[in-house]
Amino acid sequence: MSALTDIWHTIQSIVTSADWITLVVAAIVVIGAAFAIDGLNALLGATVLSLVVFGLLDYVRAVTLGHQNATATATTDWHNFLALPMLTLLAYAILFAVLISLVHVIRTAVR
Repeated sequence: MSALTDIWHTIQSIVTSADWITLVVAAIVVIGAAFAIDGLNALLGATVLSLVVFGLLDYVRAVTLGHQNATATATTDWHNFLALPMLTLLAYAILFAVLISLVHVIRTAVR
């Protein structure tokens, strides 16, 4: 039970500590992934692809809005990804999968 609590607390910290631009980018990626899939059988692939797109958009944001060096930022982001705790990656994957499936089910019900 403590593992579920750890995952829940990690998801809460992801949502509450993010700035509004990051949340808007994540929402756009989630909505795009939910509209791109035909059914819930493609949820795993959509989740992985949306996490990759979210990471790339975060990199583009850092380079364009943050006026950071592209090469140094890419190297730093890659090293940060390699050092990312598995609990954080799992929390991001669960959060994106739940939101994608929720948007997809709502879209299917409305259509």
